[in-house]
Amino acid sequence: MEGPYKYIRDGNGKVSRVMRIGTRKSQLARIQTDSVAEKLKGLYPDVHIEIVGMTTTGDKILDTALSKIGEKSLFTKELETALERNEVDLVVHSLKDLPTTLPPGFTIGAVLKRENPHDAVVLHPKNMGKSLDTLPDKSVIGTSSLRRAAQLKKRFPHLEFKDIRGNLNTRLKKLDEKGHFSAIILAAAGLRRMGWESRVSQILGPEDCMYAVGQGAIAIEVRAKDKDILEMVSVLHDPNTVLRCIAERAFLRRLEGGCSVPVAVHTEVKDSQLYLTGAVYSLDGSDSLKETMQTSIASDNKVEERVDEWVQRVGVTANNMPGPAQDASEKLGLDLANLLLSKGAKEILTLARELNDAR
Repeated sequence: MEGPYKYIRDGNGKVSRVMRIGTRKSQLARIQTDSVAEKLKGLYPDVHIEIVGMTTTGDKILDTALSKIGEKSLFTKELETALERNEVDLVVHSLKDLPTTLPPGFTIGAVLKRENPHDAVVLHPKNMGKSLDTLPDKSVIGTSSLRRAAQLKKRFPHLEFKDIRGNLNTRLKKLDEKGHFSAIILAAAGLRRMGWESRVSQILGPEDCMYAVGQGAIAIEVRAKDKDILEMVSVLHDPNTVLRCIAERAFLRRLEGGCSVPVAVHTEVKDSQLYLTGAVYSLDGSDSLKETMQTSIASDNKVEERVDEWVQRVGVTANNMPGPAQDASEKLGLDLANLLLSKGAKEILTLARELNDAR
């Protein structure tokens, strides 16, 4: 029983391995973690699962816009420290919170089937029945995302956008009780997982607002050297979600975008083709670049597919999936980013970053 793992003995003398899962303490994070714990219990009934809740820097700093803090690992650092110290065996994250370059020694061992990745409009009760189009001039919309604000300012010039921070519960409370906001924009996936779909007035399609890289997907982060934990969680990978998110993360990494620049994506798998649309925006949305590319992710069954052991692609290890499809997805993200960079994306993003820092 060597190694960093913990074991417990029950009253009958039976020894069980303990799997400790780290998570943020917010209600949504707990719901996501509980759903992962349920899946693992179903797969490994003999393993005893413990959930360890933690507070991250991002949970503590609530009076500053995320884009101003500029730290990429706001919601992950404390959890990764616990992972490094063997205090937990795996950590459950929203994939969009994970930087495209992980600290050395860590990897994403599973990306679960993606929930609806689009953004949703939640209206103040007094505006029920309206949409962003029909809200009165100068209505204030709450969002702390530069990506959302940049796209929506361009699309709905009659509206005003102001920062709103806090977890989902806090933001909904601010909307309902304070009266400052006519509506707020939140990820549809989070609202659905919380059981608050009834509050969704409008789902924003890609023509109004493309989503964040990894949005709607849950990721499990593990120590890269823990081969058996990696094996255990890798069965939770959803192949289409993995390929879409590898392409999105490769695109963002090449553009060097993080919380502090407006970058958006839209991906789709259709007939063995992966389509990636990516865009960059100025802060007010007036300047933007957007392109779409596609690649084949078909599996050639005549050729023995190469399934590689322990290769990371933009932080993701999917060793139970064919390597060529993952390579093609990563290349698609890089190629699309390079296309936008050749058209001036770097200038748009540099200016956006400078303006944001000066705000």
